[in-house]
Amino acid sequence: QLTFVESGGGLVHPGGSLRLSCENSAFTLDYYTVGWFRQTPGKGHEGVSCMSGTDDTTYYADSVKGRFTISRDNAKGTVFLQMSTLKPDDTAVYYCAVEVSGGFDLDEHEYDYWGQGTQVTVSS
Repeated sequence: QLTFVESGGGLVHPGGSLRLSCENSAFTLDYYTVGWFRQTPGKGHEGVSCMSGTDDTTYYADSVKGRFTISRDNAKGTVFLQMSTLKPDDTAVYYCAVEVSGGFDLDEHEYDYWGQGTQVTVSS
């Protein structure tokens, strides 16, 4: 089973920033859609952002638009999520995911490979 290693989570004050990374150096991301999801206790995965593997088109959930930026390094098999102006409502476990079927969406059921998750806590 292919997995991705996530890093960059932690505790940050409201208004602060974090940069999440998600890597599998043995996997090249060319042509695959990559996405970020988050999950809070008792809830399913909420789609945060995704980036197309064909033309790098990006999509953001309204809740993070203008504050989060998704990017990728295909050769290194790494996906990033730059998070700025963080709010307490952003507190969650964040997961990266890769969709190899060619789609471009934030339907968690369409994604094939997942990271192990990293905790982000925004609190004063």
